[in-house]
Amino acid sequence: MKHLYSGKVRDLYEVDDDTLLMVASDRVSVYDVILPDPIPDKGRVLTAISAFWFERTADVVANHVISFDPADFPLDADPEFAGRAVLVRRTETVKLECIVRGYLFGHAWSEYQERGTVNGVPLPAGLREADQLPEPIFTPTTKAPIGAHDVAVTAEEGRELVGAELYDRLAQASLSVYIQGARHAAERGILLADTKFEFGFSPEGDLLLIDEVLTPDSSRYWDAETWAPGGSPASFDKQFVRDAVRATGWVDGDPAPRLAPDVIAGTRARYVDAYRRLTDRSIDDWYGPRTTQ
Repeated sequence: MKHLYSGKVRDLYEVDDDTLLMVASDRVSVYDVILPDPIPDKGRVLTAISAFWFERTADVVANHVISFDPADFPLDADPEFAGRAVLVRRTETVKLECIVRGYLFGHAWSEYQERGTVNGVPLPAGLREADQLPEPIFTPTTKAPIGAHDVAVTAEEGRELVGAELYDRLAQASLSVYIQGARHAAERGILLADTKFEFGFSPEGDLLLIDEVLTPDSSRYWDAETWAPGGSPASFDKQFVRDAVRATGWVDGDPAPRLAPDVIAGTRARYVDAYRRLTDRSIDDWYGPRTTQ
């Protein structure tokens, strides 16, 4: 197959004019920088969780999925892709990262501390880091190329970028999927702090949810039992890696640091546990060989 693109985590291959094979690697990135050490089984977990959520949210918004079953892949697909790949419809990607936040954290917390706003929207005074917001909010960013940072945009700026009608459709779809995902996760003792969606248009003009959905890479998941506002809650996502990298004193622009073996093992355990708790399934039962070290 023709290799089209390699991102921070995924590789994209052309099957035919209408179909692509999207493969999730074990690469991990922080602050838009790919680290030198992979996380074993990460690609399988991301793919399995996306499969779970794509199926559950299909009644909310259509998506680009054709099949996760390796038996449906092209004959020349690498056997190692089993479990970490999905056959999808080709789309034209919308140039907006669709972020929904239910809690105040990350870049949103930084802006709130400075100006009392998130994406230019005023929030109540006195909120703490990791506080739950009065209601989920749509806080999109630009879709920057690899190596550049996404930039938060206001609703007015977002409407200028993609058009008012499309912006409102993206906001509604993103909030609906987030609310459904947050409700399901809460039933399993997990808080969905925030998440990022991507959308694209099919050749027929249909708006589709694409890429990944509600994974530990595209979302912040916190354990409800240990969550408390006023700091950085224990997470099931790569915040664990971010904190470890930050502790090394690494500065953006320097060579990416190596991850300690306990950080690699701890990160894998968090991804695998997130899948188990969200789906009531074991990653061992998902397609493909395990890559545990």
